[in-house]
This record gives sequence, structure tokens and C-alpha cells, in this order.
Amino acid sequence: MLNKGLRDEEKIRIDNVLKTLRTLVFVPYPLSILQQSEIENQLKEVGLNIQSLIDYSNEDLIAFLIQLSFDWEQLEQFADILVEFSKTENFNFENKALAVYQYIQAESKVFSFGINTKIASLKNK
Repeated sequence: MLNKGLRDEEKIRIDNVLKTLRTLVFVPYPLSILQQSEIENQLKEVGLNIQSLIDYSNEDLIAFLIQLSFDWEQLEQFADILVEFSKTENFNFENKALAVYQYIQAESKVFSFGINTKIASLKNK
């Protein structure tokens, strides 16, 4: 387990990666080659890339993110990025996002109307 100082540094690092990914993914489509490259670079900061996102099963992806010490909020942000990335490119990460949302809802022990709405929205597609 990380001590508090290292845990805080890791949280800040993950937050910064997620913020950058959000700004890259929430742009008008289609993504340019430069934007795709930057997304790859940001994913590498947390030990992922687009191919690993494709290859990981839902359960393996969640386990990987938990191993990286993603908290509930960071997991939700990552799932949001997966949903938006699915809209912009020819990737279907919506099932992975749904699995992450469902994991948060089940394991966080706190019911979230926002996450519940996201789950319902993905199930209705």
C-alpha cells in the first residue's frame, strides 16, 4: 500500500492524465493523427495504449485500473473518456465503460444517480 504522500502524488498524476485525455477526446471529430498520437502518449502515462484497451477484458481493465490506485471519481472519469472516445473514433469501448460504471455502483457502496443514468444510457444504445 502506498503511504499518504505517495498516494497523493499518484492521485495528482492520474488526475492530470485524465484531464489531458478529456481535453483530447472532447474535440470535434474526427481526431487528427496528432491528437490520436497524443491520446496514445497520455494512455502510456498509466501503462495503457489503444491496443491494450481493445485487448483487455472488462474485468482485466478494471483490475488494472484498481491496481493503479484509481479512486471512484477517477474510474468514472476514465469511463466517461471511453464513452466519448467511442463516439469519435471507430472503437467500441462503451461495453468497457459500462462495466466500469457498474463496478463503481456495486463496489463503492454509495448509490449515484449520475452513474445510474450513465449505465441506463449505455444499456439503451
